[in-house]
Amino acid sequence: MGEYTVAVVGATGAVGRMMIKVLEERNFPVKELRLFASPRSKGIKLPFKGEEVPVEVLEETKSFKGIDIALFSAGAQRSLDFAPLFARDGAVVIDNSSAWRMDKEVPLVVPEVNPHAVAGYKNKGIIANPNCSTIQMVVALKPLYDFSRIKRVIVSTYQAVSGAGQKAINELEEQTKAWCEGRPMPPARHIAHTIAFNCVPHIDIFLDNAYTREEMKMVNETRKIMEDPEIKVTATAVRVPVFYGHGEAITIETEKKITPEKARELLQSAPGVVVIDNPENKEYPMQIDVAGRDEVFVGRIREDFCFECGLTFWVVADNLRKGAATNAVQIAEVLIEKYL
Repeated sequence: MGEYTVAVVGATGAVGRMMIKVLEERNFPVKELRLFASPRSKGIKLPFKGEEVPVEVLEETKSFKGIDIALFSAGAQRSLDFAPLFARDGAVVIDNSSAWRMDKEVPLVVPEVNPHAVAGYKNKGIIANPNCSTIQMVVALKPLYDFSRIKRVIVSTYQAVSGAGQKAINELEEQTKAWCEGRPMPPARHIAHTIAFNCVPHIDIFLDNAYTREEMKMVNETRKIMEDPEIKVTATAVRVPVFYGHGEAITIETEKKITPEKARELLQSAPGVVVIDNPENKEYPMQIDVAGRDEVFVGRIREDFCFECGLTFWVVADNLRKGAATNAVQIAEVLIEKYL
């Protein structure tokens, strides 16, 4: 295994900064790190392995030759505009936006679930990173699915404000501080309604079917990643006043019965999964405990009363790490191990 020139596009955003951190933490073999962002980030330098790396302005006229891997977290439109340019100049793009996820020629990858799909990068030079809430769900579903095919999934999410970016984090901080000081809370600007001390069942835009785009991402991405177009998925996505970490209440129906005991056994031996399931001692996964971790945490595993072959459980993960940056770097690790 050699060393690689790696680019992070959208480097000054919350996910971009986390990508840089994860590359360093996992000791990814970086020969040179190049950072790109919009013109308003010109002049900024970001730390990497004891050095300060300058941020370059992302411009269509720039040559991207010499870059081996480009980690994108710059939004869907910039990805549509720039990912093909990086791929044209020889880079493999791993994109964190929604731009390429449902493109039939672009693989949608969670390494614990479908690492073989990475080979599809040869089609367009692009690999898609799934939605944060989808990633943690399919990591928990995979070992159960392999034991008995899952027929349907019902999921309600409890998603941290960091999923909406740094401005949403700031908004929760400002509203909470104002409430604690007895001042009027600032108006909602980056989340649909006031988020402090509230839950907002509205993430992304509403579609004609009355689901939000966030909810339909979970439906469609799960089918693609699990390579099962027949699996039935329904989702309700809720923003909650938590800074980091998404929680998900999941109910599944399987073709053959999986007991809670068997489910714990399957999950405990699955890659990237940590089971915390001892409710008698008040032990179960919580966002406040998993922030900063790369694993997917599962607990509250119990038999579901609505389906003869049903299970209900609780899944938590850090949305900026496993839900975004860590998953992207893990894809890059599979890429260099098997294909580059």
